[in-house]
Amino acid sequence: MPQKKRRIDYPRRGRTGLRRWLPSLRQLLALCLLFFGGTAAAVGYAYATVTIPDPNPTTLLQSNVYYWSDGTVLATDGSVNRQNITLSQVPADVRWDFIAAENSSFYTDPGIDPQGILRAVVHMAEGGSVQSGSTITQQFVKNTYLDQSQTVSRKFKELLISTKIGAAMTKEQILQGYLNTCFFGRRANGIQAAARTYYNLPVEKLDASQGAFLAAAVNEPSFFQHADSDPTARAQAQARWSWVLDRMVKIGKLTPGQRARYAAAGFPAPRKWTPGSGLTGQVGYLVQLARSYAEAHDPTITDSSLSRGGYQIHTTFDRKKTAELAAAVVKVRGQRLDPAHRPVDRDVQVGAASVEPATGRILAVYGGAGFEHAHYSNNADTSGVPVGSTFKPVVLAAALQHGAVLRPGRSPEPITPASKFNGDDGIQIKDQQGTYVADPKDPTGLLHQHNDTPQRWGYISLRTAMEQSVNTPYVQLGEDVGYGNVARTAKTLGLRPGSLAAPSAGFYIGTSTPSAIRMAGVYATFAAEGMQATPYSVAKVTDNGSALPGFTAPDPVRALQPAVADNVTDVLRGVIARGTGTRAQALGRTAAGKTGTTDDYRSAWFVGYTPQLATSVVLFREDATHPQLQSLVGVGGLRKVFGGDIPTAIWTQYMRDALTGLPDAPFPAPATLGHGTDEPGAPSPTPSAPPTKGSTKTGKKTPPTLAPTPSATTSRLKCHSHKCR
Repeated sequence: MPQKKRRIDYPRRGRTGLRRWLPSLRQLLALCLLFFGGTAAAVGYAYATVTIPDPNPTTLLQSNVYYWSDGTVLATDGSVNRQNITLSQVPADVRWDFIAAENSSFYTDPGIDPQGILRAVVHMAEGGSVQSGSTITQQFVKNTYLDQSQTVSRKFKELLISTKIGAAMTKEQILQGYLNTCFFGRRANGIQAAARTYYNLPVEKLDASQGAFLAAAVNEPSFFQHADSDPTARAQAQARWSWVLDRMVKIGKLTPGQRARYAAAGFPAPRKWTPGSGLTGQVGYLVQLARSYAEAHDPTITDSSLSRGGYQIHTTFDRKKTAELAAAVVKVRGQRLDPAHRPVDRDVQVGAASVEPATGRILAVYGGAGFEHAHYSNNADTSGVPVGSTFKPVVLAAALQHGAVLRPGRSPEPITPASKFNGDDGIQIKDQQGTYVADPKDPTGLLHQHNDTPQRWGYISLRTAMEQSVNTPYVQLGEDVGYGNVARTAKTLGLRPGSLAAPSAGFYIGTSTPSAIRMAGVYATFAAEGMQATPYSVAKVTDNGSALPGFTAPDPVRALQPAVADNVTDVLRGVIARGTGTRAQALGRTAAGKTGTTDDYRSAWFVGYTPQLATSVVLFREDATHPQLQSLVGVGGLRKVFGGDIPTAIWTQYMRDALTGLPDAPFPAPATLGHGTDEPGAPSPTPSAPPTKGSTKTGKKTPPTLAPTPSATTSRLKCHSHKCR
């Protein structure tokens, strides 16, 4: 009976032994066709069904870059140190460095390299780790869409997506994405961050030699990042760098002559790297200021958007002046304070700010010891430290501009720096209605203003009262001008309304608490002949390369008439020439300024300026564990600490350095303000018997305007709970 024919003759009929189990040539061919056909179908199905995934969220994160006013990088912040760039920003030689090192067939291959894949598979089959064998396209896919795991499934997915990416995107888009997502070590993601980290240059400034090192660093970033300090890493990095340049010659993108010049110049060693360095010293405070300014001037910039990164923030901060201000603080602190042996010196804080009068640019600040010392509050921008007698020029400016009601029911009368007011101790103050100002703390129920010493000044000019910081004339002047006029003048000069104290006698001698930045801005307005330019810290912001609106420099506005501002300046020049600020004469150039000391010596100020620069310095004590102002008594071994002492020393040291090379520019001559009015009761000289210097019609002796004596320099007002100088 014939056997039924089988569809597959296996095991083979009519064969015996081993031959029965060996497939025929036809069967082998069919099996191969079936295998390859099935594989092709599976791959085809996988290719058809796989989709290009969304980019990994981390690849969308960038850092924000902050720049000094000269365009160099001040700092970066953000969870990822990356700043995306366009391919056009990368020099052609640098692009070819990477292509030569990683994928010389980049512009002709379909996105994958079969030979590289085969090498990787063989290596894996031999028991080694899975190697990439990767083209630039594959590395871009791995960095942007996948993870870094070394598995067959991830590798297979990478190949499929790379093929699709190669068909869907241009080579320029792929290369740009690759350069923006490579990791270079030193926490640098992308070529822009790498250029900054390794060479402190923008990517546009890199040459082929530096690009060759960065192309080498991609190969072993965790090792080559130490090429600045580790001899082994440097030697291997140099060898790889040399190989990359040789590859550039081999593919025709570098001539032998160019290669020889780079060899003669030597290995482009990266700059020294200190892991963990960042927002240290004054940098943290500068970044803090710039971030706050950016958020305040563009509602689209928020903490959330800043955390995603991509902003380039160009600040007004001057690198040199910032360093000089910090150095001045450190030098004077070292000379005057001894925290190791004098406990009262341990909690002393300094804040300072420097502003350009003509523009309002904040050029430098000193915010404190630095974030690395757990001091996060910016002393230059803090509001809470009373300014003391540095507020008096504001009162004088208001009086010169608005006049003063010296007699009840009368119109305001003109005031000049020569106007005389009673400077005696213990006088009672009247309001504009002629009523004595009340004080519930006084046994009489009325306010008796007291100077720090019982010296009888008699009626003295407002100029002399400013120079010697005699406060009672300015309390009475403030009442006569009126709180509203003084407060409006302060706001016009740039003080924030929230920093101004409530109406009281103490308001006129400095119970308000503006920041050092704002006080520098006020005095900058005097320096600029009454043109007020709001202090600002950011000149330009771009988001992923696109400039944002709203960051043009504030236009200066007229705050005071030139005659008023110039007369205030003239009075403040006298403070340095023969008043409480004589230590500032060590600057050796034309300057004006005012000292200030507050209640129980809880703060001491000096604010001064030249035509080119206005700077404020504040000294106070505050225990970080108990954030409230403490007395400065005993600081630096001094029984009393005045603004004319340590703050003036810091100011002078800084201004001397900051103004080096600039001319000693004069202030404008003050215009004559005309006849001013004295406070009622002030004696006036008679034509027939003019008083001698230092005398009055009533015979009271008034001190001549001389360099301060100890009693004069310590004359401070006791106003309620505030004493201000």
